[in-house]
Amino acid sequence: MLARRRLLAAACAAVAVAASLRAVAPPAPVLTPVTVAARDLAAGAVLAAGGVGTAGLPEAVVPAGPVADPVGATLAAPLRRGEVVTDVRLVGQPSAQPPPGLVAAPVRLPDEAAAALLRPGDRIDLLATDARRARSWVVAERALVLAVPAAVESGAGPLGGRVVVLAVPASGVEKVAAASVAEFVTWVYSDYPCCPSDH
Repeated sequence: MLARRRLLAAACAAVAVAASLRAVAPPAPVLTPVTVAARDLAAGAVLAAGGVGTAGLPEAVVPAGPVADPVGATLAAPLRRGEVVTDVRLVGQPSAQPPPGLVAAPVRLPDEAAAALLRPGDRIDLLATDARRARSWVVAERALVLAVPAAVESGAGPLGGRVVVLAVPASGVEKVAAASVAEFVTWVYSDYPCCPSDH
């Protein structure tokens, strides 16, 4: 009987300890479902159902502006696999709009290869060239690249080339539009991070 009592007492003590540990253990975190990239996605990509998925994150680490259903939207910036899709990464979302005082203007660049070098966030000077007079001039300074849509979409149509979306001053939109139609339009970097000096 004594041995059985000791065994029973030990079992009761173990149950008490387990119950106390469960009582003081923190509750399981509540996870918030968010839409994430299912694979690495490039800027200008149109989001398809297979390119995104759902993950659960603690509310404290969910970034601002998550987009629940981004399928069909165009990326304004690249996404890494597992990164949350937020409004600032999508073209046309309020947070991806141009800064105050600027407007978004689609510009067709005749040289598709040169346009492919651009990335959202680049600052460029837009130049127009009159081949007959052999002269060029700047039509927009430090224009902000908002988006570089996929070539398969922007290259369609009789004009060819590739469309990019730039943020330019409202006062300069007419000049940019006129140059895009009447002249050969190209660009140069306004701010280009150069390689470190060897000296």
